[in-house]
Amino acid sequence: MGKRYFCDYCDRSFQDNLHNRKKHLNGVQHLRAKKVWYDLFRDAAAILQEEQSKKPCRKFLQTGQCDFGSNCRFSHMTEMDLERLSAQVHGPNFLWKSFGKTEEERRSKEQQQEGADVPVGTIEEWLEKRAKRLSLAQSNSPLPEKPSVFQYPPGWPPIQDLPPSLQAPPPGGWPIPANLQWG
Repeated sequence: MGKRYFCDYCDRSFQDNLHNRKKHLNGVQHLRAKKVWYDLFRDAAAILQEEQSKKPCRKFLQTGQCDFGSNCRFSHMTEMDLERLSAQVHGPNFLWKSFGKTEEERRSKEQQQEGADVPVGTIEEWLEKRAKRLSLAQSNSPLPEKPSVFQYPPGWPPIQDLPPSLQAPPPGGWPIPANLQWG
């Protein structure tokens, strides 16, 4: 019977030889299926940029259907869809904040509003600043630190029903028998 080639993009198989494989891999249906597959993993910013550069599809806006489907060179997104996608990419207040501003100005203003430190310098400097902030936060906290107590995740069976490998160790650790020899 011979070997068969299965194409994951097209979800079909055919007899595997050089001619058939080349014909399939260069075929329109395979290229469309491959594009649809990779489009599933694109980020929202790339989709938004592509959709904003296209003109709206008149047939899709009038009837809700287009003969070309995902291969149409016009956009099938409504203004509401584009606004939702823009909010997903830039945040809900992007359209009002950034009107008439460059991207860099918008970012710096957002960082100032949030009180975020603009990362400057080396990683060592950042780590030192972070350690100082953490030590100040711990020294200013009114509650003393209590030792962490092991807690089982919610929904687990009672402790006595758990196998020994899932039980917490005793407070002083596991006892070591006197006659224990490793090796």
